[in-house]
Amino acid sequence: MTPHRPHPPRLAPERALPPYAYVPGRSPHPVSDPAGHSRGQAPQKPPPLDTARWSQSPTYLYGCDLFNHGYYWEAHEAWESLWHAAGRRGPVAILLKGLIKLAAAGVKIRQGRADGARSHAARARELFVELGQRFAVESIAGFGVNELIAFCGMARAAADKVLPDREDAERIVLPFVLAPHV
Repeated sequence: MTPHRPHPPRLAPERALPPYAYVPGRSPHPVSDPAGHSRGQAPQKPPPLDTARWSQSPTYLYGCDLFNHGYYWEAHEAWESLWHAAGRRGPVAILLKGLIKLAAAGVKIRQGRADGARSHAARARELFVELGQRFAVESIAGFGVNELIAFCGMARAAADKVLPDREDAERIVLPFVLAPHV
């Protein structure tokens, strides 16, 4: 798996991390299983992400926290709620869809499914390239587009090192931290 890296500082410390990171086939589904960690919780309907005020979006920041601490499926869900709020089109939606795909790559690595992880990392890269080329975006919501593209390469490299599915797989499998900056 990936080299150990320290947990980064929390961006939304007021929100607790879940008791377990969901990995399909290994743990109870967070919503549909009676033992799920999010069972009975109403789905989030956050306001759209304002990329000029990303640091004031609890859902965006919590998604980064979840991702950075190995809760890839949960990060996917947090960002997907923002993607829906963004109308699923335009630069903000493309950013969020790319982050969702990076999180999905993390889930696939945890499952031991290298091909799926590579596919998600490649799709994330396409989305981030589209931000730069189609929309002439250099930075968005605390990230440089080139930085996001580089993360996709790191995710692909992590997928290339996938070990067979095993119960003791590390929670953090991607060797980078999503740390938005001003």
